[in-house]
Amino acid sequence: MRPRIAIPIPHSVDAEYSGRALPQYERAVEQAGGEPVRIPLDRAIAEVQKLAQHCDAVLLPGSRADVDPEKYLAARDPKTADADWPRDTIDQFLLQDVYHLRKPVLGICYGLQSLNVYRSGSLVQHIESTINHEAGRKVAVAHDVVVDAGSRLAEILTQTNADPTRLAVNSSHHQSAHAVGKGLRIVARCPQDGIVEALEGTDPDHFVLAVQWHPERSIDDDDPSRAIFRALVEATNKKE
Repeated sequence: MRPRIAIPIPHSVDAEYSGRALPQYERAVEQAGGEPVRIPLDRAIAEVQKLAQHCDAVLLPGSRADVDPEKYLAARDPKTADADWPRDTIDQFLLQDVYHLRKPVLGICYGLQSLNVYRSGSLVQHIESTINHEAGRKVAVAHDVVVDAGSRLAEILTQTNADPTRLAVNSSHHQSAHAVGKGLRIVARCPQDGIVEALEGTDPDHFVLAVQWHPERSIDDDDPSRAIFRALVEATNKKE
């Protein structure tokens, strides 16, 4: 049986965005050997719990929302987008499940920010940089990231033909991690401006990884992107 990967619907209101974005994550999981399981945002927690209990891992996708800065005790920046409370509630529930049952978790873009705030970290509410982190679909590659050579992420990338310490990535975000949450560490940055590009858990026996870029958009052309999803699926066989 293929490992079942829980993926919350990206946004509770923007159906067009969710309908376009979610299939990319699902396809990436399927190519990696997993079975994606959609987690709705409009159901009672009891129903979500029934879905989650049959899932082996969690993938937290991107979103057009921003985490409410009140959650990390910051005043709102004028450029901060509205929070998506249904998505926030489901993310929090799934992360509780992840840490209680030590399920593998992969966060992507907003998923990294959601994870970091859940672990009592904070965010840069709007990046001011000469690097265009919001390039999105306008360009295939926005900038490079430099990866910590001793990290889990670098170990994943050694299974590819790419340089495991430097990647060219797609980028579509205006926020990033600031203060790092409990049990997390920075494992990649943008070399030009120092923006945090990846976090991972400090417990070597629990797969916790989050990247600020969008590997689901480049799985057809980029082995490092595929390797990230393979690592999530493979981690389901290593849970304690």
